[in-house]
Amino acid sequence: TDTEITLGMSAAFSGTSRELGQQMKLGLSAAFERANEQGIHGRRLRLVALDDGYEGQKAAINAVELIEKYKVFAMIGEVGTATSQSAASISVERKTLFFGPFSGASSLRLVPPARYVFNYRASYEEETAYMIRYLVDSKKTPVSGIVVFAQRDSYGDAGFEGVSSALKKRGYKDSDVLRVGYDRNSLDVSSAVDEVLRYHNARGASGPAHPVKAVVMIATYKAAARFIRDVRAKKLDFLFLNVSFVGSNQLLEELSESGGGAGVGTIITQVVPHFESSIAGVVAYREALGKYHPDQQPGFLSLEGFIVGTLFVEGLKRVGRDLDTERLVGAL
Repeated sequence: TDTEITLGMSAAFSGTSRELGQQMKLGLSAAFERANEQGIHGRRLRLVALDDGYEGQKAAINAVELIEKYKVFAMIGEVGTATSQSAASISVERKTLFFGPFSGASSLRLVPPARYVFNYRASYEEETAYMIRYLVDSKKTPVSGIVVFAQRDSYGDAGFEGVSSALKKRGYKDSDVLRVGYDRNSLDVSSAVDEVLRYHNARGASGPAHPVKAVVMIATYKAAARFIRDVRAKKLDFLFLNVSFVGSNQLLEELSESGGGAGVGTIITQVVPHFESSIAGVVAYREALGKYHPDQQPGFLSLEGFIVGTLFVEGLKRVGRDLDTERLVGAL
């Protein structure tokens, strides 16, 4: 309208992954509140956020409601792969901008790119490629000693594709790596733990067939924490590597319930700078969080939300007062 720009967000605000949605929204809100102090060519930003419980079908319903009922100008900060895929297809169909989803799935990174989809974060393929490079090239870990623990859905598939791609470049096949998993929105990881233990303890003619050295994890924080705790309970000293979607602060909090040192041996790739960095943009994030949400602590997820929101605001500023979707696409 003449005075307002309404943006829509669908994310998990309930269920086992709720912290991901809550933190992404926190960062977006801080960025928008900061921008609203001066206004954007006479307009203020308003964020309408709906809960999809980390379910793709609900995300699609929310996307339709946000676009048709709330008349949002753009969708922003969607959380999750299956959810983002559902919402993005509806946004693109309706020529509504789909900006900064919290997902590294390749399905959101088409070549050539979809006109109305803009990603900020690195892809899961990039994150897992760095993990494999570290394990195989730097640590000299045998490929047979690497296991993938992945959610059984498009999120887990996207992460495994990255592992597979990185291994193929080194002359290996998918079958050279064991994949185990769990169902989305579930914390039942017992079968995955059992399968890894059987694989680890399998004997060959001259000793252990393929002792596990590292687990690449494409999971959410509660499931990842439970898997790590259950493996540790077996007195196994694996290295655990998680993609950034896991939620670093949230995973540490879950692991800390097990006592001191629970996070030792856990590595998380990141797609944003450290939230304690002295980089100007990160300083601005901490200042905004302290000003508008003084009860909240800085973290990687809300920093990503802040960066996504700040980039969107910059695009709006560059368009000027005469704003529409096509001009914003051009400016971005």
